[in-house]
Amino acid sequence: MKMRKTTKPDRIFRPLRTVRYWRILAAGILLCTAVACEKETATQPAPDAAAAPDLQRVTIALKTARREQAWDGVIEAVNEGTMSAQTSGRVLELPFDVNDFVTEGALIVRLTDIEQQAALRQAQAAADEADAQYKRIDQLYAKKVVSKASLDQARTRRESTIAALHTAQQQVDYTMVKAPYSGYVTRRFVRIGEEVQPGNPLITGISLDQLRVAVEIPQSAADAIRTFNAADILVGPESEKRVTATGVTVFPYADPQTHSFTVRVALPEENFGLYPGMTVKVLFEIGNAERLLVPIHALVSRSEFSGIYVVRDKTVSLRQLRLGHRYGDEVEVLAGLEVGESIATDPAAAARFVAARHEQGADR
Repeated sequence: MKMRKTTKPDRIFRPLRTVRYWRILAAGILLCTAVACEKETATQPAPDAAAAPDLQRVTIALKTARREQAWDGVIEAVNEGTMSAQTSGRVLELPFDVNDFVTEGALIVRLTDIEQQAALRQAQAAADEADAQYKRIDQLYAKKVVSKASLDQARTRRESTIAALHTAQQQVDYTMVKAPYSGYVTRRFVRIGEEVQPGNPLITGISLDQLRVAVEIPQSAADAIRTFNAADILVGPESEKRVTATGVTVFPYADPQTHSFTVRVALPEENFGLYPGMTVKVLFEIGNAERLLVPIHALVSRSEFSGIYVVRDKTVSLRQLRLGHRYGDEVEVLAGLEVGESIATDPAAAARFVAARHEQGADR
């Protein structure tokens, strides 16, 4: 019987060859599909990939702003003083205590007026008598009974008693001490029942309606500050707000010990959260300079981070900035931005645009 000849390799690799064939075929199909998909994707651009960002923007350019020197100053009250006794007496009333608000003309201290009232009555009686005598002599003079000298003497006496009456009335008024302006009581020097004499301090008050800043400057800066006569005061928790001074007064003399000049900077009559004794930064104008300014509303602030969205070609990116002083609705950029670059003026819209681009990239 004839046996069919088969080789050993055929018996071993025939099943393997069949499996490998199907594997190679499947891999080829997947590769072709991937290449075809890649070519199709390359021929169809992603949505908005070629479209320029539709954002409101401005191109950065240098602007002229004033050159400044900064000095520290101390807030002062324009109206601050101590009321002293103008007559003697015992304290009867002290209607207000420290930190109480007092309106202009309100009674703040009342003294006894027994002696003053007695002196007033006496002065009134003397004045009435002198007036009556003058009238009698005037009638006699009209009849040529008395001389002109007698009439002049009577007139002088009447005027003297009237002056004494005014003085006595003033002493009575001094027993009723009234506030010269509206403000707060900062100190009381007397108590009810104490005896006071003319010149003794009674009460100290301060008004917050009118404030100013006292600044000590070196003599080298006095001429420039006096020439431009303009200043801004930085206020707020981070000194982010500027208040324009209503007046700048440079004293006409220097301190002989420190050789420094005192400058008084007047503040507007508004509430900026400033109180006497506080320190503030005062920026004095000394000339002009070119500065790189950006709108305040275009900034992005996150904790200690300050940045802005820069628009370049078809991209938008958030860039950190180092900022300087504020000038009205703009702020100076010290680093992080160049002249000629474009920035988005609506940071919220720019943030949405960047987020949308990231989502499109994630989907692809």
